[in-house]
Amino acid sequence: MRPFSVIRPLVVLLTCLLMLSACALVATKTSPEELAAAQSAAMLARQGQLDQAARAYLVLADRYGGNADHYRVLAADAWSESGHIDTAAPVLARIRRNNLTGSDPVRLDLLRANLALHHHDAATALRLTTQPTVAVPDDLQLRLYELRARALTATGDRWGAARTRAEMDSRLHGLDRAQNRRAIVHELTALGVGPLKQRAAAMQPGDRMLPWINQALQQLGVAVAQPQPTLNQPVGTLLPGTGADVREGYRMPAHVALLLPESGAFADASEAIREGFFAAYAEAARNHAPRASVRIYDTLGTTSGAVGAYQQATKDGAQLVVGPLTRNAVAAVFALPQLPVPVLALNHPDDKQLPASEASEFGLLPETEGAQAADHMAERNLLQAYVIVSSDDFAQRAAAAFKAEMAARGGNVAGMATLPTGSVNYTSTIAQLGANGAGDGAGIFISMRPAQARLLVPQLLTAKITLPVFATSHVYAGNDNPTADNDLNGVEFPDAPWLFDAQPGLPKHADVANLLPAARDAGARLFAFGMDAWNLVPYLHWLRDHPGSYLPGATGQLTADEFGQIRRVMTWARFDNGVARPLSDSLQVDNAPAPAGTSPTPATPAPAGSAAAPAGAG
Repeated sequence: MRPFSVIRPLVVLLTCLLMLSACALVATKTSPEELAAAQSAAMLARQGQLDQAARAYLVLADRYGGNADHYRVLAADAWSESGHIDTAAPVLARIRRNNLTGSDPVRLDLLRANLALHHHDAATALRLTTQPTVAVPDDLQLRLYELRARALTATGDRWGAARTRAEMDSRLHGLDRAQNRRAIVHELTALGVGPLKQRAAAMQPGDRMLPWINQALQQLGVAVAQPQPTLNQPVGTLLPGTGADVREGYRMPAHVALLLPESGAFADASEAIREGFFAAYAEAARNHAPRASVRIYDTLGTTSGAVGAYQQATKDGAQLVVGPLTRNAVAAVFALPQLPVPVLALNHPDDKQLPASEASEFGLLPETEGAQAADHMAERNLLQAYVIVSSDDFAQRAAAAFKAEMAARGGNVAGMATLPTGSVNYTSTIAQLGANGAGDGAGIFISMRPAQARLLVPQLLTAKITLPVFATSHVYAGNDNPTADNDLNGVEFPDAPWLFDAQPGLPKHADVANLLPAARDAGARLFAFGMDAWNLVPYLHWLRDHPGSYLPGATGQLTADEFGQIRRVMTWARFDNGVARPLSDSLQVDNAPAPAGTSPTPATPAPAGSAAAPAGAG
């Protein structure tokens, strides 16, 4: 059986092109008959008839001795790519390397390396693919990396194999890239948590392997800190002479499918997202740039329904699929052998797999809020933290991310506690925390719903704990309630800027909420999420191809990392007199042109230092 290769389709294409170029190189030195026969062999290769092409090249080698070894290399190459490397072995044995010119010597080495791997001779394959004095043409680099990675894996050097595959990443596309990425994470996870943490600790910021190590650690169930995305340039910059109808980076597909459950446990959340999506769609009508036609598909609230909806949308001609919504549904779609239509998933998969190269992930993750809270405290030089959270999944995930990020910022978590379910008296929990008497440089991080927070914060004060309190957005119900929230005065939390009209260029929250009930209260964040889902559609490619670019969104400043995961930087708010209001200069608002369909506003610089601080994984 032919060894697994993540780049076989690409190698076949390159091989065919090289066959043509090789024939062209000898055209001036060959007879018309030889040239015609060489071109016929190359045509067979282009058509995928690799065995026939190999035999045709061997006939050329027998007839035209001056180029015999060149034709033998091409014959062996064709057999190798058809999966018959053993058939190529006797041909390779006859080739004299000093007779070869151009790229043929390198190709011969790579063929011999492939044969060595086939016969479990990894040492020979590694020697042939790590020759420092041999210049490898660009069009053979991918094949070299693939063979070297396989050789390194076979010799037990998983780290070297992962680094080699990481070198390949930017050159691959589609299924090849997705398979190669899975192979990188597989190699790294095999090293184990301890060795990965040691390597990460020894690396300089910006090392290309750090994101891969983080991905592997997350696969192993470890909460990791990641640098906050750098926000340099907003999308939507006006292009001179376009009449403001077309903005840089704007690329709208003709047909978009929206995959959401219309029934089941997530039907209400789905409704808020859907209404936000189409509210942004309607708002975009003010811009004369083209808009997609949108068709909604019901995922039935099941994984099989999500897969079926994606497949039906593909058959119906969708050029981009937005959704599905739940983590297990996203995982099911991502598990398909191929994604013929790109996906903007509205969550992250529950199996923590990287998205395929045709997919992006966008979600309102508690990990993002926990990490941003740690950054916010560290920026205030509060590097000793006490953590109190509810038993809910979102709170536990936020706490894990907070702890990892605080450690990365040089701080520490001095105490952690989970509030007992069903209790309203937290005296014993507070006492166990040990925060009483903590001085300057300390703060408290909480993650819980408003009802619990309104009980906890006054009890902290009763225990004479006056440390500053920072929370996740769950502490805010999404609407002003001065009487109830007066107990939360001073608590700061990150949230969607649209709730406080902190993002210029978007319709006013109150105006929309007066018209649409789905935009009110706790549903407002999901409504904003739906708005951002639509506004991301024309800029997905731009965000992925231009690191540092971002979309000023309703849920935060949105940017894409190297894995296609949409990450967001939120605004900070604080309860004063029972009312939540945004903190001054807490959001990076350049006030540059906002999403398509909104009016441009004057540009102002982002707050100094706000883009450089590390943040948690999105």
